[in-house]
Amino acid sequence: MSTQPHLSARTASSDDSQPLIAVLATGGTIAGVQAAATASSYVAGSISVEQLMASVPQLAGLARLRTEQVANVGSQNMTHAVWQALAARVDMLDADDEVQGIVITHGTDTLEETAFFLGLTAPARKPLVLVGAMRPATALSPDGPANLYAAVALARHRLAKGRGPLVVMNGDIHAARDVQKVAASGINAFASPNGGRVGVMVGVDPLFHGPAQPAPERYPLDTLGPAAQWPRVAIVHAHADLQADVVDALAALYDGLVLAGVGDGNATDAAIDALKRAAAQGVAVVRASRTGSGYVGRGAEIDDDQAGFVAAGDLSPQKARVLLMLALTRTRDPARLQAIFDNR
Repeated sequence: MSTQPHLSARTASSDDSQPLIAVLATGGTIAGVQAAATASSYVAGSISVEQLMASVPQLAGLARLRTEQVANVGSQNMTHAVWQALAARVDMLDADDEVQGIVITHGTDTLEETAFFLGLTAPARKPLVLVGAMRPATALSPDGPANLYAAVALARHRLAKGRGPLVVMNGDIHAARDVQKVAASGINAFASPNGGRVGVMVGVDPLFHGPAQPAPERYPLDTLGPAAQWPRVAIVHAHADLQADVVDALAALYDGLVLAGVGDGNATDAAIDALKRAAAQGVAVVRASRTGSGYVGRGAEIDDDQAGFVAAGDLSPQKARVLLMLALTRTRDPARLQAIFDNR
């Protein structure tokens, strides 16, 4: 499947008194098809958004739907170009007075990264909900239809406004900043390890556990340029006996490196020394943790001031990579980068 963004649009006819929800489809398991009814393997992004909507006829009782096929891929193949296209569409739909809310269907592998990116580049005033599935559309008991129904119900609700991108999976509502895929299988695969879920769906209504959080600083698309020109940032995964040559090789190719470190963002002495060399050569270096939760504080075990490093706080390595990529369009100064990470 091509990862180049492409757009097709369709408006489902329904009761004009119902709210209009725009659905942007990108593929994923929710649009996946098995080779056979008993097969465990499947191909993600195999059915169109129109077919996906038709599989949930109950949606007609919730809203009118305007559908667009932005991409149709497994989210392991999500690209920055598709992100750029999604953010542009979200901006346009947010300005469309007819549209009440926006739903994005997405594969689960990188859903959290897309949600975080959109929160930084296109923080819509209207409800913006991302949704996926852990079972393909042709499975005996797919979770996609129920998740999609919940997403449309959430996107039409006034209480979902002003909260940035939300992720709804298995009845739980998560904030884009905190949500993570925490299991490789099973329908209960998403959690927010540090902040906890922000709400739950009760029938067709959301029950939020607290007020909306302040919106992060935005990186408008028109300041970023084409996706192919965005700063390149890689993740270095720490492990026992990690050698310097891995870091040295990546530092020669990338503008920034995020360390998915052991514990509170640490690595072997050899790797840390290589990261210090990279920082001295102008490569931005951010320390995060591979553990999946917790907080990487500045100066913990490593003298970040002396090394020229940035501490990721409670951002996962994959989200730290997104923020560093955007932040590098503004500055390469470690102190300014740290301020951005402290206030995201």
